[in-house]
Amino acid sequence: MYNVVCSLVIYKNDKKQLLDAIDSFLNTDLKVKLMLIDNSPEDDLKNIKIDDRVEYIHNPSNPGYGTSHNIAIKKYAEFSNYHLVLNPDIYYGQGVLENILSYMESDKRIGLVMPKVLYPNGEIQYLAKLIPSPFDFFARRFLPFKKLKKKLSDKFELKFSGYNITMDVPYLSGCFMVFNTEALKKINGFDEKIFMHMEDLDITRRCNEAGFKTVFFPHEFVYHDHLYKTFLTFSNLKMYFLSAFYYFNKWGWIFDKNRKSINKFTVDNIILLKK
Repeated sequence: MYNVVCSLVIYKNDKKQLLDAIDSFLNTDLKVKLMLIDNSPEDDLKNIKIDDRVEYIHNPSNPGYGTSHNIAIKKYAEFSNYHLVLNPDIYYGQGVLENILSYMESDKRIGLVMPKVLYPNGEIQYLAKLIPSPFDFFARRFLPFKKLKKKLSDKFELKFSGYNITMDVPYLSGCFMVFNTEALKKINGFDEKIFMHMEDLDITRRCNEAGFKTVFFPHEFVYHDHLYKTFLTFSNLKMYFLSAFYYFNKWGWIFDKNRKSINKFTVDNIILLKK
């Protein structure tokens, strides 16, 4: 059994940045396996890391982010205790993963953990979120009123929590997700109908609804050298909207029966923890 298997989906990535992510994961005494799923047209990254713990798969059909992670999830679900979904623009120090796994071992009801995520300059990325309504989702992107957008974002991103307490959160970012493998098996991994965007919200919700805790854990942190790309190209913008429409068709637009109660429980619980 592996302590943790990591899947890293790549596509024409910067080699130095990718090596930082790979080396962060491999810098451990844990028994680990890293699967590089390369969706690039060419296999130029095939030999980026020669290590017995690294397995490379060239996947030029590029079936999507979640579908590609599922390749590793399905292959190793019976042979690992935990599974890390890692982005190629993440890097972190030794001991981060070990401490997260130690925390998860303390409570088998924990299905998913995300640590504090920082920009390289040390600023917090507010990636622990409530479940968005369609209004939240589109208004935060397109409303021209800065004060209203800020008010919506501050609540949606749970900024009032201070990001300094361990808290159950219904929407965690896909840049660094540590799953209990039993949770992944129960929910059958990512929804493969989502090509990219919204897959992290969907899998967090399904993990939670399957009876597992989904937790923001601020006592460890990773760096996310992230450039927001959604609106840089027409194809990304189109993908963003297609994913949003699929998500709301699946879970509900106005009549999402659990959204309001989950968000209220989350906020109320954080207020109690802050007292």
